[in-house]
Amino acid sequence: MSSGFRSYATALLSLAYVAFLAVYQPLSAQEQPPSEIDYLLLASNKTSTMQDEMQEAAEAGYAFADVMGGETSFGGSEVVVMMQRLANSTPRFAYRLLATTRTSTMEKELQEAADDGFSYRGQTIFSTTFGGDEAVVILERDKDLVNPTRFEYRVLATKRTSTMQEELREAGAVGFQYVGLTVASTAFGGDEIVVILRRPVTDSESDSE
Repeated sequence: MSSGFRSYATALLSLAYVAFLAVYQPLSAQEQPPSEIDYLLLASNKTSTMQDEMQEAAEAGYAFADVMGGETSFGGSEVVVMMQRLANSTPRFAYRLLATTRTSTMEKELQEAADDGFSYRGQTIFSTTFGGDEAVVILERDKDLVNPTRFEYRVLATKRTSTMQEELREAGAVGFQYVGLTVASTAFGGDEIVVILRRPVTDSESDSE
């Protein structure tokens, strides 16, 4: 066997060994998946109490995962929130829940929450005892962020998909990005499509306020 061939074979073996290590070496501690995830399911037929329950969970290290409104076997019409906590998690989030039967007021409430440092995390529809449905929006504030991104929100609500299409294009043309959609029968608007959009607030806009 020639020395050139031996050198070539040695190089191939070395490359194969490096590839083996890259694929099979253990993950570093930082890359290891969490050893334990704890879940907490919150359910309430009163949206007024859900924010308090979410905040209590957040103070125990839980973070929002998802929200859904609907009929449960024992609770009737409920808002159900899923929260999760990784092993050794420390409290870092604050939550605000907005609920209204008037979509016309949702944009104002969203913006007020955004100005306080909260950002959109999820939305659903909740059937109320007094008729119609409430649009429910969950917002979150990360206490670890010193300068969180500020957003301007826009809420579009209409009974006609053709009208929604036009309004979405107009909003998109000026930089608004889609974040969530629900369809429900509201007390004052009838069957409505409700879309929430947002766009980052620029430094110049912040300075002018």
